[in-house]
Amino acid sequence: MNLQQILKQYWGYSSFRPLQEDIIRSVLENRDTLALMPTGGGKSLCFQVPGLAKEGICIVITPLIALMKDQVANLYKRGINAFAVYSGMSSREIDIILDNCIYGSVKFLYVSPERLTTDLMRKRLQKMNVSLVAIDEAHCISQWGYDFRPPYLRISEIRQFTNNAPFLALTATATRQVIHDICEKLDFKEQNVFIKSFERKNLVYAVVNEEDKLKRLKIICNKINGTGIIYVRNRRKTREISDFLNKNGISSDYYHAGLDNITREKKQIGWMSEKIRVIVCTNAFGMGIDKPNVRFVTHMDMPDCPEAYFQEAGRAGRDMKKSYALLLFNKSDIVDAKKFIELSYPPLKFIRQVYNTIGNYLQIPIGGGSNTNYNFELPDFCENYHFNPLLTFNAIRFLEKEGYIAISEALKNPSRIIFLINKEELYRFQVANPNYDHVIKTLLRSYTGLFTAYCKIDENEIAKRLNISKDKFILLLKKLKQYNIIDYQPQNQKPQITFLTGRINEKDLTIAKENYHILKKNAQQRMNAMIDYAKTNNKCRNIVLLKYFGEKNAGKCGKCDVCLERNKTEVSNQEFDEVAGLIIPILKENPLNIEQLLSEIKTNIPEKKILKVIQWLRDHGKIVFDPLQNKLKLNEK
Repeated sequence: MNLQQILKQYWGYSSFRPLQEDIIRSVLENRDTLALMPTGGGKSLCFQVPGLAKEGICIVITPLIALMKDQVANLYKRGINAFAVYSGMSSREIDIILDNCIYGSVKFLYVSPERLTTDLMRKRLQKMNVSLVAIDEAHCISQWGYDFRPPYLRISEIRQFTNNAPFLALTATATRQVIHDICEKLDFKEQNVFIKSFERKNLVYAVVNEEDKLKRLKIICNKINGTGIIYVRNRRKTREISDFLNKNGISSDYYHAGLDNITREKKQIGWMSEKIRVIVCTNAFGMGIDKPNVRFVTHMDMPDCPEAYFQEAGRAGRDMKKSYALLLFNKSDIVDAKKFIELSYPPLKFIRQVYNTIGNYLQIPIGGGSNTNYNFELPDFCENYHFNPLLTFNAIRFLEKEGYIAISEALKNPSRIIFLINKEELYRFQVANPNYDHVIKTLLRSYTGLFTAYCKIDENEIAKRLNISKDKFILLLKKLKQYNIIDYQPQNQKPQITFLTGRINEKDLTIAKENYHILKKNAQQRMNAMIDYAKTNNKCRNIVLLKYFGEKNAGKCGKCDVCLERNKTEVSNQEFDEVAGLIIPILKENPLNIEQLLSEIKTNIPEKKILKVIQWLRDHGKIVFDPLQNKLKLNEK
């Protein structure tokens, strides 16, 4: 089957998007490949299509459990055999999945980078026919990136276990420095990079300097038709702003990681199906969400870096129709951003203290707990030990990045079962134990594949079919588990911590000071770049963003707030650039009054237009008037 046939049969598309086919053919030639494609650019097809075209299994490495589950579910709907291994699964369940990957017809296995470091995974990889290794969110491998994760540094170690399968690294956001780092750290044989322009021509960027953000938000929601996403920094504000919008006749709901799984899923479905117009959320919302007709994304708080902003704003307008990316900004945002950086990097001493205290809290002995899941309630933990919740959460995240633990925020793990005996043994059990016959037959009629892999079940639904209570049905499942007929994994809706290595002494916990300080310094630099984007009022937003990502020859978009303000001068972009290009070097030499400046400007452009450019440069702080000299001069600030 050729590539177009695969695309048409499984996804219903008649042609690839720009660069997709080039990336796929590079992979099929067994070349290590790095693909940079903006959010919504179709990155997943770049490994899913060649994964189907090649013999064997494609290993997909991603740190996002929600994305794993979403993509596995989507592949399953298309009739493609795929599995994911993530924290919260039992060792038996993982064992069965890996066996299916070795002996079955599985085409895709999604794993976290931490999982790749385990002996079990490495031993099993050697037995698999690996055709391709896809590394999603590849910027996480670089300490210069905005989301550095140390376990990514060990990904290249699996090359020796994967039959020299090509590596395909994918990311939506990477600077030139990060691109070089990705190729080096993954041991690419050559720097084979495909870059799709980060320019989103249908997206209108704007920064609104506003003290009363709620009033402005109401105007935005009433002025722009269609669905929207509103990002805020903390959970409390999601509910407050959603309530405000509903009171003002704007259909809204709120979403954050602290809600239980059923509530989150209900809210997400409500927004996706457009029963709710606007979702107010933290950055926990959006990853793996593919809604093409989002007309606006508004940030009420300034993101930490241009990478995060570009990715979140990029969730607008994936259908390529005109959409808006709006940032509401005032001076207090700068103070908040700097404070947030400090909270994001707790003192090293506190990080070690949190690690040790978690071990005591969970009663894990030194050397114990390796690859074991523990239910973990952060509020209860912080209350017990009088820790600041935000500082503690960031300490835990840092421990996660260093590869000591993994944390799951109550991501939905439905109940799952598998039969542990074969059909003949099961038949003999049913004959000997008629009380369980109806239960077993109902399960077998309701679900397929129960003898080869764990299957998600709905206890409520099966209890109704059996005409018994849910509690009684669960009791029967537990009895069958005691008899070793099935393995039953009940739904777990509590957050969990997984110790990836055995617990060590606090004094033996290694966090390199150099790495810590480099990470903090890089975070501060990215924050400053975001502040510069928000504060600028004389450069096209599109140019500022694209320049940050290394596209230095981008043209003015003509649509952002800066370009629209400039358009009011009734001066064309070409005329504006010519006049501004003459004024700046002249005033750099000496301050001049308006008459002197006009006489120095040598151009055929009418004086009326030159005056408008001068006025615009003054209004936007590029040049200033010095009343003592009665002259214009370049603003050096």
